[in-house]
Amino acid sequence: MEILPARPTGKAPAETFTGDAWIDQIVQAREPSRLRAAFVHFAPSARNAWHVHPVGQTVHVTAGVGRIQARGGDIVEMRAGDTIVTPAGEWHWHGAAPDRFMTHLAIWEASADGTQETEWGDLVSDEEYGAGAS
Repeated sequence: MEILPARPTGKAPAETFTGDAWIDQIVQAREPSRLRAAFVHFAPSARNAWHVHPVGQTVHVTAGVGRIQARGGDIVEMRAGDTIVTPAGEWHWHGAAPDRFMTHLAIWEASADGTQETEWGDLVSDEEYGAGAS
């Protein structure tokens, strides 16, 4: 057993996030595990860019109200207690509602060889974010 020290909260990079968001990385496990997990705290209207995970991702909302969308799909509102699973290879984005903060636990795995975790695409435009507003 190993107790890992808490890492400092980091500001989410502007290259992959629109608006203010902060990340608390929980684990980036060592082989043979490929598990990754982080709490992501989004200010109102903040969201990450389109992205995809080679092994999929699970998002569990712990506080607030957010939005999530798969490429080509509708924007879905998510609330504290909701768990959303995106399958391997599905392009998607997630973030806070326009008028609410939102925190979620993001859980994903690196690829089998450990080299790929997330492929980032374009930032989600204001138009895309506002489409289908809840």
